[in-house]
Amino acid sequence: MPRLAKLQPPFRNEDQERLYAAITAGPRGGRQGPFALVDDSGALTGPFNAMLLQPGLGGALQALGTAIRFQGTLPGRTRELAILIVAAHWASAFELHAHEAAGRAAGLTEAEIAAVRAGEEPGLADPAEQAAVRAVRALVRAGDLDDEEYAGTVAQLGEAGVFELTTLVGYYTTLALQLRVFRVPAPE
Repeated sequence: MPRLAKLQPPFRNEDQERLYAAITAGPRGGRQGPFALVDDSGALTGPFNAMLLQPGLGGALQALGTAIRFQGTLPGRTRELAILIVAAHWASAFELHAHEAAGRAAGLTEAEIAAVRAGEEPGLADPAEQAAVRAVRALVRAGDLDDEEYAGTVAQLGEAGVFELTTLVGYYTTLALQLRVFRVPAPE
């Protein structure tokens, strides 16, 4: 049972209105894209509804998410594999639902998605994707990369890629925890 009521327009204040507009008019595209960000009542879905509770913080958080998804340099498949590993680790139903769809749009196969969901190796041919998967699994398991894991990830993604990957893991972990605390289900 969700703990937070759906916040719908019109909102209590201009900050909420601005944040709602930024999310729905931004690159995530409201009802467009691999999953709907706005439901039939006009409320934001997933983690975005809770962001309206504190528009200053919510705006900064959604801006970080926009940067990760739309301004980062990780290939779409790599990014979505990483997000799905975080979502599976935290058993985040909404995050899994949303990013399985985004993963399909980025070219992940059903077998790769199912393997990640089950915590298994997805049998990837690309060495950079393999390195990212190993690194994200280490990050969600131990919160760190040992020297060998770090060197292997840098060899495939570069230092900037490791920075982007660790930022992604932190951001999607934050969302998974918020989704869990507010009991946000996957859409039916």
